[in-house]
Amino acid sequence: MASANVDLVRSIYAAWARGDFSSVEWADPGIEFVFAGGPELVTATGLPGMLEGLRDFLSAWEGFRVAADEYRELDSERVLVLVHFSARGKTSGLELGQMRTKGSNLFHIRSDRVTRLVLDWDLEHALADLGLAPDDG
Repeated sequence: MASANVDLVRSIYAAWARGDFSSVEWADPGIEFVFAGGPELVTATGLPGMLEGLRDFLSAWEGFRVAADEYRELDSERVLVLVHFSARGKTSGLELGQMRTKGSNLFHIRSDRVTRLVLDWDLEHALADLGLAPDDG
C-alpha cells in the first residue's frame, strides 16, 4: 500500500501527465525549487520563484510532458520519481527523444506539502548523489 506521500506525488503527476503544470496546491509557500543536471543549476525559493522557473523552462518547449516510470519512497519525507520526458524545442525543433530523456524528480514532503523539489535531467547523476543504483528500491 502506498503512503500518503507517494499518493500526493502520484496526484501531482496525474496533472503533469495531462500537461497541467498550473496547479500548485501541493507546494509549501516557501518551497525550494531546483533544476539540476542540466546546462546550469537553477534554484528558486517560494511559489512565485518556482512558477517563474517552470514558466521560463516550459516556454522553450512545445508539448512538454513528463511521465513517471517508478516511484520510490526513500524515507518518511522523501519520494524519488524516475521519469522520462517528451517535447519539441520551439527554436531548434529538436525532439527530446533525440537526446537524453530520463531523469528524476525528488520531492521533500512535510505536513502534506512539498517543501523542496529537485528536478534532475540526469538520472545516473541523481541516483549517484543519493547513493542509489538504478535498481535499488
